[in-house]
Amino acid sequence: MLFTSILLQTAAPAGGGIGQFLPLILIIVVFYFFMILPQTRKNKKTRKFLEELKKGDKVVTTGGIHGKVSSIQDSKVTIECEGTTSFVIEKSGISADLSLAAQGNPAK
Repeated sequence: MLFTSILLQTAAPAGGGIGQFLPLILIIVVFYFFMILPQTRKNKKTRKFLEELKKGDKVVTTGGIHGKVSSIQDSKVTIECEGTTSFVIEKSGISADLSLAAQGNPAK
């Protein structure tokens, strides 16, 4: 009898189940739509930009160097700055395309 009364006292409250996990599920859904999805889209857009990079494009590196692409070999890009100065950098070091901004379509 004592054992039965202890089991009855520890019984789960009514209304449990999915209702307890609903706030956690909502937080995960909001986090996905406001954090993960936009970052995935941005990464996809950046990858596409780097794959379509071609000779003559005006670019800005992550270090802030402005220049024009003079050649591309595999993952390395040669950027020409001020006519005679040129730099060899990794493709991943390019952050923006200034050719689109010059045409009136700002790079996003």
